[in-house]
Amino acid sequence: MAYKTTGDTAGLLDFFSDLVRCETRLYNALNDRLRERHGIVTSQFEALRYLRDHEGARVADLAAEFAIGIGATSKGVDRLEKQGWAVRTPNPADRRSSLLALTEEGTELVGAAEETFGATLAELITGVLDDASTAAAAQTLSRLRSALEERQVGMPTG
Repeated sequence: MAYKTTGDTAGLLDFFSDLVRCETRLYNALNDRLRERHGIVTSQFEALRYLRDHEGARVADLAAEFAIGIGATSKGVDRLEKQGWAVRTPNPADRRSSLLALTEEGTELVGAAEETFGATLAELITGVLDDASTAAAAQTLSRLRSALEERQVGMPTG
């Protein structure tokens, strides 16, 4: 669908609707595949991947990255800890916070799940979008995300 954005609110509404519905369908499909093959859901995969790639992250860092509240993030980390995939250690620079790390089991899980995640994304997108369209969409969404993050749009208040 072609969207007119200059003075065309309806076009922006359609763009938003397509964007959200695509995200929801992709997220749900990835969720189902990860649950089936690894016993985790997409939000857990994303948190584990972030922790693997950001050594010494705190709950606040996870919350900021995913634009969710500190309380919800902390509860999510509690679940990762309960499963034996992550641990909290005291933060030597700030006694009020903890540093998060993956366990060996968490590291193995995220590696295996990442293969499934990538293969599933390829299965869902390849053949629908060519490489140029995928690259253009990725660049466009990255630019929009950066602008929203820079202005701190949509950050949780609690």
